[in-house]
Amino acid sequence: MKKVVNQPELSQRTIAVRGGLNTDSQHGAVIPKISLTTCYRFEEFAKPRSFDYGRKSTPNRDAVQQTIAALEGGVDAILTNCGMSAIHLLSVALLSPNDLVIAPYDCYGGSYRLFNSLSQKGYFKAKFIDQSDDEAVKEALSLKPKLILIETPSNPLLRVVDIKKIATLAHEIGALVLVDNTFMTPILQQPFTLGADIIIHSCTKFLNGHSDLLAGILVFKDQKLADDVLWWSNNIGTANSSFDTYLLQRGLRTLSLRVLAQQESAMKIVDFLCHHPKIAAVHHPSLQSTSGHNIAKKQQKGYGSLLSFELKGDAQKTRQFVEKLKIFTLAQSLGGTESLISHPTTMTHAGISAEARKAAGISDQLLRISVGLEDVNDLIYDLTQALEYV
Repeated sequence: MKKVVNQPELSQRTIAVRGGLNTDSQHGAVIPKISLTTCYRFEEFAKPRSFDYGRKSTPNRDAVQQTIAALEGGVDAILTNCGMSAIHLLSVALLSPNDLVIAPYDCYGGSYRLFNSLSQKGYFKAKFIDQSDDEAVKEALSLKPKLILIETPSNPLLRVVDIKKIATLAHEIGALVLVDNTFMTPILQQPFTLGADIIIHSCTKFLNGHSDLLAGILVFKDQKLADDVLWWSNNIGTANSSFDTYLLQRGLRTLSLRVLAQQESAMKIVDFLCHHPKIAAVHHPSLQSTSGHNIAKKQQKGYGSLLSFELKGDAQKTRQFVEKLKIFTLAQSLGGTESLISHPTTMTHAGISAEARKAAGISDQLLRISVGLEDVNDLIYDLTQALEYV
């Protein structure tokens, strides 16, 4: 009698690589075909197939949604044409004028701008707080919010907050918990295991990893909630193209390798910057000096490849440094194979007021780095030679 070997649960690396493979029944193509049609022929009168119109769903979009949902441990996912449209979709689907959203005071500038501008138009109410302050969280939750957004680590200061603690308190008053997992990816953080109800990603960043498409995604723990939001997705039209979806699926196949390699280089750059005399401060969850370090150790599987730092001197010194860089590219995205540097004050957070930036701790000397896949010695040399001009 043959011994029965139980199939172990697939690892995230395997899930990412094999998503969508071997689904072509017509020709047996290993890699899924790109479905470029906008409409699908009905089987017969009043009998649609699984797919009927591209705004609602496509084979490529379904495959990517299934892959990312599996990576996050969710039951379903909805792909959108960018990260901001994913947040907007959720706002339209879930919130009414009297509902309250709680968001971090130091969240991504685009998220801050969207919540703030929509609340000013009366679509819902928004309150921005320091989520590392237990009293501020309890006070905000006493207002009975409908939704709480957690972004950890934060953008751009890499502050870490306790997802499990906030989610537990939020669920006690019936609030839904949305976690932005863009920075960590499912490889380094699993928000559903910590109490999240919905996970959001800007797939433009790490999940794609090649800086050549825009996409966002919402991942759900509850199927009914996913179905309700999917209705609104089709209603307002947040879908992206099959070609972009195909590229995203291709990018996902190397997600684990990329994330871990970029993180390894980032740790060396953090160490270099911490010991450089012209650096005033370094922000990264790996540093024991940061307030969220112990939380990061508990809820993350790593510290990630995003970091920020502040130069000594004034804004002119910051400009001189950036202009002397030869390998790092001045651009405001992240998570690609190429290393990028951004100046939040004039880039990602330019759309929020100077008062809000100051409250969030974003100074004119703050720079954020997304570490790519170049040789780390080359990256450190580039930083070294540019710092000579500061």
